[in-house]
Amino acid sequence: SQQIQFADDMQEFTKFPTKTGRRSLSRSISQSSTDSYSSAASYTDSSDDEVSPREKQQTNSKGSSNFCVKNIKQAEFGRREIEIAEQDMSALISLRKRAQGEKPLAGAKIVGCTHITAQTAVSGCLPGGPGEGHQLFHGGDTNSRGAPVLAGVAVFAWKGESEDDFWWCIDRCVNVDGWQANMILDDGGDLTHWVYKKYPSVFKKIRGIVEESVTGVHRLYQLSKAGKLCVPAMNVNDSVTKQKFDNLYCCRESILDGLKRTTDVMFGGKQVVVCGYGEVGKGCCAALKALGAIVYVTEIDPICALQACMDGFRVVKLSEVIRQVDVVITCTGNKNVVTREHLDRMKNSCIVCNMGHSNTEIDVTSLRMPELTWERVRSQVDHVIWPDGKRVVLLAEGRLLNLSCSTVPTFVLSITATTQALALIELYNAPEGRYKQDVYLLPKKMDEYVASLHLPSFDAHLTELTDDQAKYLGLNKNGPFKPNYY
Repeated sequence: SQQIQFADDMQEFTKFPTKTGRRSLSRSISQSSTDSYSSAASYTDSSDDEVSPREKQQTNSKGSSNFCVKNIKQAEFGRREIEIAEQDMSALISLRKRAQGEKPLAGAKIVGCTHITAQTAVSGCLPGGPGEGHQLFHGGDTNSRGAPVLAGVAVFAWKGESEDDFWWCIDRCVNVDGWQANMILDDGGDLTHWVYKKYPSVFKKIRGIVEESVTGVHRLYQLSKAGKLCVPAMNVNDSVTKQKFDNLYCCRESILDGLKRTTDVMFGGKQVVVCGYGEVGKGCCAALKALGAIVYVTEIDPICALQACMDGFRVVKLSEVIRQVDVVITCTGNKNVVTREHLDRMKNSCIVCNMGHSNTEIDVTSLRMPELTWERVRSQVDHVIWPDGKRVVLLAEGRLLNLSCSTVPTFVLSITATTQALALIELYNAPEGRYKQDVYLLPKKMDEYVASLHLPSFDAHLTELTDDQAKYLGLNKNGPFKPNYY
């Protein structure tokens, strides 16, 4: 049987050089990240119980009350959804089974902050099996029924968290009597930021950090550049499998799902401007073009702009088309991409939404002014009404559209979760001194291993190099096939 492939003893993760001026990134580590808490949260439907979960006394079937979710009685429904998700996460299940004998995370005490869905519930039982001291927090759940049933994991999350709730949940996971985390699994850098600022003694004892988002990775680079990163960290965001699947292929499908569910819009002939032509922007543009939309692209990077031109999109400044477009989609990871000036110039019924990481791309704060009226149309949909009667349709208050208004494909989350699991295993089991206090990339050998685990889902059969071919290319027959800089 195929063995789990780890980095060789002498092989380090390729160090990713700290860069300044990285495009699409805007926040500093010293900035309180109150903006990204809401990128994970979503509205509470009017039918939901209005009592805060923090005020409820709940106990699970094992008699434990070490959790805080909306309604523990929905656990059975959540379990069924998890079982459905497992059907399309065969690679993660396979990895978990292969690791059962070795238990590579035995003794690991993992504190995590990410979106909770049935899919992340599957990944919550990390390789090595439950009951190994995991303490996972999932911030801003998009599927509240998945929360109560994570085996061996204490969950503090519910749909519709306030900012105060968000930080309270994080603190409950970090500040635990008789339990101290030694690994961090983060998505956005909020958990890392909180531990670094509030619990420096805990932060110094962390054995490794695994971060999967653009913003969170940026914050780690800032810490490293300032000489304040005292633990090794893994940049999962820039691994090839994560970039292509979580950003490109996932957004290519979920952008339409989110827009259809919230607005029932027909895309044929609609004029759409997509801000940013990175992996997320490429996915969004491809999906919209396929449905007959007229797509414009805004870019700051000449290489990405040229790619957009070659793909058949007109590259413009937002101000040049803002009066005529029907839909505005942001996916840059930056801030103030759509300003109040842009919003004032939009035509009636223009739809505005965000597919970037945080909720900073659309200047929603500027819309909370006395001269404008907010009207809730349906869950996740607000009409912002100007004095002259013009309405702008704002989705999810500028938070992530696909996480707030639709779902993320299970297969994509399987790839991301498998990558995270391998990174956790490698950092936790690495001999002392292999990784310094810096940010590292996943080696291509592991990237390719993640991809190979998912190929059986398609009944795909890889061609093998002959010895002569491998020698001609200067490659090992078993890989890696991509250079580290790819």
